[in-house]
Amino acid sequence: MTDKQHEWPLWEIFIRSRQGLDHKHVGSLHAVDAAMAIENARDVYTRRMEGVSIWVVESKNIHASNPDDAAELYDPANDKAYRHPTFYNLPDELKHM
Repeated sequence: MTDKQHEWPLWEIFIRSRQGLDHKHVGSLHAVDAAMAIENARDVYTRRMEGVSIWVVESKNIHASNPDDAAELYDPANDKAYRHPTFYNLPDELKHM
């Protein structure tokens, strides 16, 4: 067997706190499978009973944009007037819009 075959996959860990509605990325760990990743994540990242839900995602399944492409990916929407609600007339009673 090669060294590669002895390596466990890397898992990204997301925890939902008791007060939160969304899962937050808290770290990574190596585990043989998803069940082991959840158990290890519980032991490592929720020691104080602060989590109510754990998501684990094998790192190889996460795809990200290239930071070099940020300019075109996040191109400002100045030429898309429909994205700017400046042509709406709001009542004077509306103070926090």
